Amino acid sequence: MKTNYRSKEELLDAVEANAALFEKQYHGCAQCVLGALMETFPLIRHPEAFKSATGLAGGVGLTVEGSCGGLTGGVMALSLFYGRELENIKDPEGQRFVSYRLAAQLHARFVEEYGTSICGKIHQQVMGQTYRLNRPDEWDRFIEAGGHADKCPQVVGKAARWTAEIIAAEEADRGRELSLAL
Repeated sequence: MKTNYRSKEELLDAVEANAALFEKQYHGCAQCVLGALMETFPLIRHPEAFKSATGLAGGVGLTVEGSCGGLTGGVMALSLFYGRELENIKDPEGQRFVSYRLAAQLHARFVEEYGTSICGKIHQQVMGQTYRLNRPDEWDRFIEAGGHADKCPQVVGKAARWTAEIIAAEEADRGRELSLAL
């Protein structure tokens, strides 16, 4: 992936396109968002964190009953940037509240766009019905309906873009310029 951008908009376009491509080719919405953000922001590239996002796909374990994996992958990226660490679990500085605030912003973007953050309800919005992805027959119908051709890649791309926008805004609020040559 390109790592030198002329503008913030070019960076946002690239992270959105990369996340959508990952989802289209490899599936696993949480990992696709997180992976695209990790490629864009190497500071948060942690193989263990990427691996830990595996089970978050399809509303957690493909159940479609939990939060969209695009949202959970984005929250993981935000927390890798701004969350507390195990060595400082007491968190007297209140670092975890930064992650909570930013996660709430990302959640709000999902609700604004889709009316929900729940995977199955987002299916309903973008595909006209909910598919239980952990059922082989419904998985096949999801694929036939374009689930991985364009529907979920669009959601995943937007999630990655929104997350990068939140990171850029937070960095600006902290008086730090978002590096366009990463």
